[in-house]
Amino acid sequence: MMSEYLITFSVFLLVIAGMAIGYIVQRKTISGSCGGLGSVGIEKECDCPEPCDARQKREARAARAEEWKKNQII
Repeated sequence: MMSEYLITFSVFLLVIAGMAIGYIVQRKTISGSCGGLGSVGIEKECDCPEPCDARQKREARAARAEEWKKNQII
């Protein structure tokens, strides 16, 4: 009886390890099978009119990086 539990636990560990290795190798973001909220037209998780400070900083950093890339190409 105990051996069945150990075998089952080992199989689960192997499956989880395999999934982790696959995630690390592919370097993709984890997404749901339906494509997430973006597929239904929702751009963000909350309904707040103004994004939080962390998101504003992240967006500003991304805009600066994009502008820098444009200036490097020209």
